[in-house]
Amino acid sequence: MAKGKHDTFDEDFGFSTVDTEEIQGYNQPEIDFLKSEVEERDLRLTKMQFAINKLLENLSKNPQQELIKWPNRVQKIEEFRLKLNRIRTGEE
Repeated sequence: MAKGKHDTFDEDFGFSTVDTEEIQGYNQPEIDFLKSEVEERDLRLTKMQFAINKLLENLSKNPQQELIKWPNRVQKIEEFRLKLNRIRTGEE
């Protein structure tokens, strides 16, 4: 194709090719960091699930009883909220 006076097209787009190993090498520290974050958060979720299941298990005891006697309920609930928050933030 002959270049006309309005044709300013440069065939060199300025890019080159790389293989996937080279790309992964660039991102490996970030990938490793994110993997550890996911593992830590998964552990926190497991702990939280265990804590909630324990509460529900205790509330489900003696289903034939219509009433649940729960002395110091407000204090116990607040302690449980704090425990869940510590799990969420990674303090526990």
